[in-house]
Amino acid sequence: MNTFGLIGKNLSHSFSEEYFNKKFHNEDIKDCEYKNFELSNILEIKDLISKIKFSGLNVTIPYKESVIPFLDQLTPQAKTIGAVNTIEFEGNKLIGHNTDIIGFTQSIYPILNGRKKALILGNGGASKAVQYALKKLNIEYKVVNRNSLFDYSDISIQSIGYYDIIINTTPLGTYPIITDYPQIPYKKLNESHLLFDLIYNPIESKFLHFGKTRNCSIKNGLEMLEIQAESSWNIWNS
Repeated sequence: MNTFGLIGKNLSHSFSEEYFNKKFHNEDIKDCEYKNFELSNILEIKDLISKIKFSGLNVTIPYKESVIPFLDQLTPQAKTIGAVNTIEFEGNKLIGHNTDIIGFTQSIYPILNGRKKALILGNGGASKAVQYALKKLNIEYKVVNRNSLFDYSDISIQSIGYYDIIINTTPLGTYPIITDYPQIPYKKLNESHLLFDLIYNPIESKFLHFGKTRNCSIKNGLEMLEIQAESSWNIWNS
């Protein structure tokens, strides 16, 4: 049996397990299973890998950055970004990849419509992939993060008018605490703005809902996740 899995915290409502097991069924892929492995601390990865012979792993919040010291090698992209969401097992070597870049780029590119300036909410592992992708797309960006040089309290009416793309990379608003949302001046948004939320559960987060009521273009993270999942699968089977 080829065992694939996801490591992270609070994985009961995660995307990957259902997606891959449905893929195995629909595509008649034999002798493969995909499981969630909740770790209370990233140090537990050593014991997990010693007990289970994995064919591939995905990594999610909050371990995309802290998993790196446990890997033998990083792809150039993953090294530049400083975050990993896919682990390839090549013999005894663990190789870190980042397929979030591919998922995000392919998901947002068709709906940019000439927009060139972005606010990125959050500065975790997913945010770092978004930052890398925006650089490649020649999109100017600024990162908003709590207790940093540019906090949420620093987002003014002027800055909301200047940036026409707002990307939520934080977990605020994800299931089950769906009433949460990033604190930005939504009333100043309009039809020129694009709001992209990496959250996919719920389909329409509060962040996206508030944008929709202001006639913004909106998109959630489901397609991004599907693309990155398929990219992970290709890495594991290359």
